Amino acid sequence: PSSIGDIIHLNVGGKRFSTSRQTLMWIPETFFTALLSGRISSLRDEAGAYFIDRDPNLFARILNYLRTREIDISNCEISHLRHEAEYYGVAPLVKRLLLCEELDQSSCGDIIFYGLLQQPTPPTPPDLRVSKESCRSSSSSVASGGAHTHTHRSHSRNSSWDPRCQSMLSPRTPSSSRPGHSRSGSLDIRHSVIDLPTHSSLPQLMGNGGSSKIIAIKAHHSWVAVAYPHFVACLAIRSSKGWHHVFTSPHIDQPIDRIALNAKLSDYGKYPSQSEYNMLAVSYSSQIRLWGVKEHGPRLNIGAFNLGVKVEYLFFIGTQLVALSPTGKVGVWHSMSQHWQIQDVLPISSFDSAGSFLLLGCNNGSIYYIDMQKFPLRMKDNDLLVTELYRDPSNDPITAISVYLTPKTSLCGNWIEIAYGTSSGTVRVIVQHPETVGHSPQLFQTFNVHQSPVTKVTLSEKFLVSVCSEYNHVRSWSVTRFRGMISTQPGSTPVASFKILSLEEVDSSLGYTVGNDFGPFGEQDDEQVFVQKIVPETSELYVRLASNGRRVCVIRAVDGATITSFCVHECEGPSWMGSRPRKFLFTGHSNGTLQMWDLTTALDISKKMEPVSQTAGGPTPRELLRILDQCDLCNSHCSTPCISPSQSAHGSSRLKASSIGFLTQQFHFESST
Repeated sequence: PSSIGDIIHLNVGGKRFSTSRQTLMWIPETFFTALLSGRISSLRDEAGAYFIDRDPNLFARILNYLRTREIDISNCEISHLRHEAEYYGVAPLVKRLLLCEELDQSSCGDIIFYGLLQQPTPPTPPDLRVSKESCRSSSSSVASGGAHTHTHRSHSRNSSWDPRCQSMLSPRTPSSSRPGHSRSGSLDIRHSVIDLPTHSSLPQLMGNGGSSKIIAIKAHHSWVAVAYPHFVACLAIRSSKGWHHVFTSPHIDQPIDRIALNAKLSDYGKYPSQSEYNMLAVSYSSQIRLWGVKEHGPRLNIGAFNLGVKVEYLFFIGTQLVALSPTGKVGVWHSMSQHWQIQDVLPISSFDSAGSFLLLGCNNGSIYYIDMQKFPLRMKDNDLLVTELYRDPSNDPITAISVYLTPKTSLCGNWIEIAYGTSSGTVRVIVQHPETVGHSPQLFQTFNVHQSPVTKVTLSEKFLVSVCSEYNHVRSWSVTRFRGMISTQPGSTPVASFKILSLEEVDSSLGYTVGNDFGPFGEQDDEQVFVQKIVPETSELYVRLASNGRRVCVIRAVDGATITSFCVHECEGPSWMGSRPRKFLFTGHSNGTLQMWDLTTALDISKKMEPVSQTAGGPTPRELLRILDQCDLCNSHCSTPCISPSQSAHGSSRLKASSIGFLTQQFHFESST
């Protein structure tokens, strides 16, 4: 029989070790006690040594700990060593390594962590449900009133730009000569004031599983709307109260697809109780619900609308609510006339908004626009005044578009710059300047660097950035300006080429893209950023500069919960002197919590770092391999979500790179027909 002092021979991954039985068994209930007691089966090599199919280098450190009770972590990944210690069941070592890993981790977050808010109490579904037909035809009873618009920033997607010179765009083509632009009947929706329960605080988290996860986040001014599968909550920030809960929508039976928020206070009636409401909209399938929300007092149930087809994009232009479908349907609700109108246009593959204009990139290679300021004047004619602005020289489908309003625009309204991308990978810049007033915009510059369809493009004060569907390949150029206007001397010069790798589940819905769009985010006259989410089930995000791809920071959920959606927004600073707007990253999580991160501080820290000390950009090979361990690559593919600022409704941009050849052939076929 063996004694305690027997020598034990081990073969770990092909490397032989010899130690005493006492060394292996002084800690009870480990892998070694089970192995040597015969409680688990064992393999032996030709020399009779126990064979263990594990990493011999990491085992050597663990064996040294069993011998000396000291651990050497030099030149070693602590997480890997802890994983091996867990396999061998060496509990004291596991605890020590966990403490080492948690030295830089805290539930209070790091310097850029701003706060965590729990999910509000979900609304209770009523016992008696109103039929869908009655919901669609429901109307409210408040007399319609005028709406005033407050301009926030001239380059904001939802800013209200009032051009003084209307001749900047080409003359409108008569509606009878515009193929594919049919009109549908209008629906007049009125309002009623309803009292909904006011929540003064955020209750503790309720619900579990998929019913509590945050699916989308939208922010505007100092408000944030958070969408859960069956309700929406609104938060507002005040200098004295911080972020606080102000509204919870009623329960919605169908899963929510889209949300939109307009936090510009607008009047909806003649009485004080009916003034200064923010607007919140949600869509599910073809249905749209719209509310007027205040921090205090009653809420307005503005109405329910139906686009007739699934709503793929929902947003505000000023106080107008716009719903789009790639099939070519455009729905608009105007706050002044309380009017909902639907019109058919050509199939839409991309869009962007600038001031009061909505620009549509279509599959026929044309860019159309709708002027929301003219919209109320032609309401009785049921015409949204859809006008062709420009046609691509190659008639390629317009798969991405971005509009930049220069300082010149706000003065005389006759200078506009548009960048757009096509299905063939071409990026073009067109301009409308004073010398060409009354004519179509002129082609300014063309880039043919992409070999796959362009899914995103953004033109800002200093940079032109484009993204194609091949693993989100990004190209950027610096833009030369003279007195605020784009210049050809020396013209646009290349800055960077990089990828925003993002893997997505094959069977994921388009709703995943809505809450996980990687950007770029930020005002067009400021530094813009990409937010990179490598795999679907992760608690980490990489924030990178849109101009050159350099890393700004890495976001890690303080509670380790999976990030299910995110959004970047710049909030107005407090009213006291010296304050400035702050840029926040909002992350929604699978457990219903909303976490906030101060990107302004992160950008300031990044600018102070020496270039040589900055990480190149996305995850390093070691970081990438660690992240990829969290998913099965066989069930994922490269995604190219396309929402902001140059949203693309071109669904095929989400295909694998191997499918792009087929995609291009399909585009050429559709163009020829």
